[in-house]
Amino acid sequence: MYVLAHLSDPHLGPMPRAHPFELAGKRAIGFINWHRGRKKIHRADVLLGLVSDLREQNPDHIAVTGDLVNIALPGEFHTSREFLEALGTPQAVSVVPGNHDLYVRRVRDAAMAHWGEFMAGDGGEGFPYLRRRGPLALIGVSSAVPTAPFMATGMVGTHQLLALRDLLDRLRGEDLFRVIMIHHPPMTKKGDRFKRLIDRIAFRELIAEHGAELVLHGHDHVHSIAFIEGPGGPVPVAGVPSASSLGGHGDPAAYNLYRIERRDNVWRCEAVTRGLRRDRPDIAELARRMIA
Repeated sequence: MYVLAHLSDPHLGPMPRAHPFELAGKRAIGFINWHRGRKKIHRADVLLGLVSDLREQNPDHIAVTGDLVNIALPGEFHTSREFLEALGTPQAVSVVPGNHDLYVRRVRDAAMAHWGEFMAGDGGEGFPYLRRRGPLALIGVSSAVPTAPFMATGMVGTHQLLALRDLLDRLRGEDLFRVIMIHHPPMTKKGDRFKRLIDRIAFRELIAEHGAELVLHGHDHVHSIAFIEGPGGPVPVAGVPSASSLGGHGDPAAYNLYRIERRDNVWRCEAVTRGLRRDRPDIAELARRMIA
């Protein structure tokens, strides 16, 4: 049995000191939002407790689906690198960026510069990347694009979609459990016009035609499970809350463990959710279910 852990959206705090010239446009709005409310929701002590509990579960690999930082200040990227190194080695931790990690155009290359080893495929850098770990094929897709103020949309883009199609087809013949990691959920809630994955329909159609065994995402800060009907049956699409959240506008901090094994020539995947409950301050098991 192979155990994959999934956490997302740690939104690492506290916010580092910023120079006035760094706080222009969208960053200024994000800076104000952090100090007015978000810093009360995203707590370092909550994240520390969650990560401590995750380590005790001793997973084989950890997937992090973006939004490590808040407004992409240089100091935030240094802190986020330290966070990843505390989670594990680049071989044991796989990352994809979120919209906050590419908050403004000037930091387009910052995530790769600081986390490149955690986002490098077996054959080199670039999205989508592929990592073979045990029975898993971990595929990292970037939906992070710079957006206008008050927007948090994402896009995969034609180049990645075509490369992802070829990857999924090639891996199907290798009898691997294909896990796609992406920040923005492909199953957007009605009304989330300012947060949606713009090419979500094309992404879902690709999965429906070429298949996968599991899709992991973050972004919405809530527990979620949905399914895309694939060529071999339903493909689970799972999201987790922010790993540092007390609750706020989403669910309290949590992460998922996926226990994956091949039995009787069929993949089996049990999802176990561990996190904070609103009625108690410690980490507890919240749910357990078969999803594949």
